[in-house]
Parts: sequence; structure tokens; C-alpha cells
Amino acid sequence: MKLKDIMTMRVETVGPDCTLREASERMSSLNIGALPVCESDRVVGIVTDRDITVRGLAKGCNPDTSKVSEIMTQDVMCGFEEQSVKEAASIMEDKQIRRMPVLDRYQRIIGIVSLGDLAVKTGDDRLSGQLIERISEPARPTR
Repeated sequence: MKLKDIMTMRVETVGPDCTLREASERMSSLNIGALPVCESDRVVGIVTDRDITVRGLAKGCNPDTSKVSEIMTQDVMCGFEEQSVKEAASIMEDKQIRRMPVLDRYQRIIGIVSLGDLAVKTGDDRLSGQLIERISEPARPTR
């Protein structure tokens, strides 16, 4: 099975100049927790609801003037539409990520795959159970 078979195809994105408030309002209206950050159709980062709270608001960023580019994760792991689900699951497990943008062969964003997609759409209970368990392991505290 390939990522293109299980990914969510209608992926919402924001630009790097989007404010934290705009991004959080978009997440709220769509009932999602992450938005890929794109310039044109190229992924330059990803911002999550947790990023807005922990990297932004908790550190004093003004939600009306601070930009997504200030708090987004820049080194985004992406999958490719022809990549196998097992390979993508392995990457997500290794990097402990819950969502991964999916690119076409021209490196344009065409979808997103989540832990939920892997758990529900693959039909592989063993894979999804192990993956959820390993991704959900607490990270080691930074000192």
C-alpha cells in the first residue's frame, strides 16, 4: 500500500507570514491540529496547535503580530505519494511525528498523512498499534 492510498488529499496550508491568531483560527474552524507552512506549493515548515501555545504564547509572542515562521518547525519530514505505508510509518516512528506532509515527484504538497490515517486506513492493527505506542512515548526532557 502506498501513501497516496491513505493520505488526506485536501490539505490546508498557511503561508509563513500568517499570524498565530490566523493559524489558530483556521485550525479551530477546520478542527485540525497542524498546518503545513508553504510558499507557493513548497513545504517550508509545519505549525501545530502545540507550537502556537508552547513556542508562541507561553514565550510572550503577540498572536496578532507574530508570524507562523517565528515558531514553526522548519525541518519537516515529508513522505512521497509512491512511498510505502510501512516505510512512512517507520519514519514517523523513528522521528516521533504524528503528521507528515505528502509530496509528489516534483516536491509539491499534495496531501498529508496522520497517525490516524495509518491506524484506520491500513487495516493493519499490529502496525498501527506499535506505531501509536512508539510515537506516543514521552520524549526525554531537555536540560
